[in-house]
Amino acid sequence: MRIAAGVEYDGRRFHGWQTQGDERCVQDVVEAALARVAEGPIRVSCAGRTDAGVHALGQVIHFDTVAQRPERAWVLGANTAMPNDVSLRWARPVPDAFHARFSALGRSYRYLILDRSARSSLLAGRVTWIHRPLDAEAMAIAAEPLLGTHDFSSYRAIRCQAKHPVRTITQLTVRRVGEVIELRVSANAFLHHMVRNIAGVLIAIGRGDRAVGWAREVLALRDRTLGGVTAPPDGLYFERVEYPAEFGLPVARRDYGMAI
Repeated sequence: MRIAAGVEYDGRRFHGWQTQGDERCVQDVVEAALARVAEGPIRVSCAGRTDAGVHALGQVIHFDTVAQRPERAWVLGANTAMPNDVSLRWARPVPDAFHARFSALGRSYRYLILDRSARSSLLAGRVTWIHRPLDAEAMAIAAEPLLGTHDFSSYRAIRCQAKHPVRTITQLTVRRVGEVIELRVSANAFLHHMVRNIAGVLIAIGRGDRAVGWAREVLALRDRTLGGVTAPPDGLYFERVEYPAEFGLPVARRDYGMAI
């Protein structure tokens, strides 16, 4: 049978999601824990791979198994076997046609920036710290041209392996909540480093280093070598994945998991 599950993790001590030899990766930890519950090898597929230092509130995986276990047993059993910085939130049987990556209709990320003169010891690794004052309103205006369907070549990593650079951003908001500036981005799919590159451009605009129109100009160039700096991974959270209602999967709450 095929099982889907929701996973959250603190990415600070992980070298990303995907298995990479001797590095500590989320996939290895999750598979090892599920294998203990299943009493046999488990291989998982995820909705979206995350880089080193990137966190997740609503990562989704699926795996196939012959083991018959209640939903609660998958969650409690796996969580008992995993370290505190990764956990399963839920598990559900799904049809064989379901695929964590290819069945997804859209994905959402959140990027958090601590904007104050002094760094935070409590939020280190969980937010990106910018000591210079940022103009959140200018950042929000600059982000507007990125909405819709575009060639995001200037906002992808040079080594991005996606077959084409066209993506559709359905939501891109910037707001200030006290000392924190929050970027929320939703799209049908994302290119490698796409959110971090968008954040890097908007941070430069927020600092006043670039004009508000620079985000649009970078988009039009369609050339990553002429784009902005890639923002750090610390403040990036893989927030949620949307699937057709027919699969009946839980949707991660958009305000879940942050204590700022």
